[in-house]
Amino acid sequence: MLETFKVADAVELAIVERSGFVESRHAGSAVVLSPDGDVVAGHGNPDALILPRSSLKPLQAVACVTAGAALEGEQLALGTASHSGTDRHVEVVREMLAAGGLTEDSLACPPAWPSHARTRSEMIADHAGESRIRMNCSGKHALMLRACVATGWPTDGYLRQDHPLQLHIREVVERLTGEKIAHTAVDGCGAPVHAITLTGLARGVHRIGAASERSPFALHRVAGTLVRAVRENPWTIAGPGEPDTVAIETLGVFAKGGAEGVMVMVAPDGTTVALKMLDGSGRAATIVAATLLARAGAISAADADALAEALALDVLGGGQPVGAIRPGAGL
Repeated sequence: MLETFKVADAVELAIVERSGFVESRHAGSAVVLSPDGDVVAGHGNPDALILPRSSLKPLQAVACVTAGAALEGEQLALGTASHSGTDRHVEVVREMLAAGGLTEDSLACPPAWPSHARTRSEMIADHAGESRIRMNCSGKHALMLRACVATGWPTDGYLRQDHPLQLHIREVVERLTGEKIAHTAVDGCGAPVHAITLTGLARGVHRIGAASERSPFALHRVAGTLVRAVRENPWTIAGPGEPDTVAIETLGVFAKGGAEGVMVMVAPDGTTVALKMLDGSGRAATIVAATLLARAGAISAADADALAEALALDVLGGGQPVGAIRPGAGL
């Protein structure tokens, strides 16, 4: 069985401080790429394999569009999202499906409740139940289905590793990351997720985040269009108050978190961070990524502080702030 980096390889990326006492520490690995794509900083072991989880979605989305799913704007942004299941998210996903002659029954992701608390409460009050379209990956699945429709591939079994769509996605992931996929697992939504290094993930996301819509290369034009769609519609990528959405709104970055403490972030100048928390917690991932961008000179320290405030990283005691989640000594 393949393993991610070991405890001995990790460094302290964040701490949780309560009343002057360090209550918890988050260890992991991180890598920073310059605007030109060169490695300028590494922490822990960024060359160990990880499962990127939803941080792989930008690469999967680019692959789907190059396969023929000609989406733009909110619909394209939803294709790379881990959305919170609000009615607004669901409306756009329904539009994505309907435009391809598809229905919610075409989705192969599992039924789920929305993570958005008010929406979930309203559904419970209305005696509604879990549904596939409320699952946070339904936009990605709708984009995958649209790629199948556009190319003439079967929509049945579109999540199988040997399906033409998944083979195409695998090829694009390898092309963008510059790595051969070492292992393929099943993600929480049922789609294949590929093991690559943090450095490879950073390279792939950098190539997307720094791409130009005026590039002579179609793949780069697609990537540039995707990043613009997300930056112009930050609500799509996650939802109100969610870290990815807050980071994009506050800093103008391209950000995509993944389960088990994975995060990728690209500054407007192309500086890119990829990180993985060893314990799988993502609560500090966004501020650690922003701090690494600030230390690389891609954003200001004041910008990182503004993001920390917007993310509400206070630790409460008796309902009052008594500490905070902060970047750790390993940076």
